[in-house]
Amino acid sequence: VQRVVCGGCHDFKVVTKLPEKAFKEWEAKAFEPEAAFLEAVKKIPGISAVETQTYTLEEVKLNKKDIKKAQDKKEKEQGEGETKKDEKPPVDPVKKKKAVLKEGGKRGVEIEGAADMGGLQFFCTSVDEPEGDIELLLHSVKAMNEKSDPTEEERKGGSGHVGKMVFSAGVEQLAIVAYVPEDKQPELDCKEWIEKVLSLFGGKVVTDAKDYCQGVIPTDSNNNIFPLKIREALILEANNFLRKKGLFPEDNGDDDDEMVFGDDDF
Repeated sequence: VQRVVCGGCHDFKVVTKLPEKAFKEWEAKAFEPEAAFLEAVKKIPGISAVETQTYTLEEVKLNKKDIKKAQDKKEKEQGEGETKKDEKPPVDPVKKKKAVLKEGGKRGVEIEGAADMGGLQFFCTSVDEPEGDIELLLHSVKAMNEKSDPTEEERKGGSGHVGKMVFSAGVEQLAIVAYVPEDKQPELDCKEWIEKVLSLFGGKVVTDAKDYCQGVIPTDSNNNIFPLKIREALILEANNFLRKKGLFPEDNGDDDDEMVFGDDDF
């Protein structure tokens, strides 16, 4: 015999449970003493309704094979759910390139202004959108060098007259593009410049020409080489190389006058 009380509607149930054979025998005797019990219950103050019902309780058992199959299915579903949660949605290459060009065009305007104010011939900086992709970084630098259209509502590019080295950090590598305008090529060899910077952490030149050179430094956790960690040191190295050739303002030791250009300068 079990008693069940609903905390919400305050239903009060008395459940008598017995095997099927015994139930049939009890049913033949009109469930004695059920009638007397029901009459007594109806006389209790506050009782508004009294009724009876018959239902079947059956225990469902699974064999070991079925249990394991159900567990495996649940674990598989949980694993797939976690994988989908961790996976990044696929990148649309068209949208990605558009974002790269937009960032590069905007940075070109900023470089033009900073170079004009400081009288700089060369500029070293970093961008985010290429995420270490060397070809996207080249697109970004070329967007910086595009001739600016003064009639456009939002100016882009305009820094083609300024030599530059641009860095982009990704998970697998640090991508670097060096650019030397034609009129400055007698003073600075583009390949020599990028090779000097890459040599600091064992990087390699990917392509080289008089105007554009590309290089990468792979991530190497065994030697503590991580793109974001080494990027600023390489910007300093690029500037120091220019200083030795008289192409970048000298560092006079005054921190206020030190000119190191990266993302935080914009």
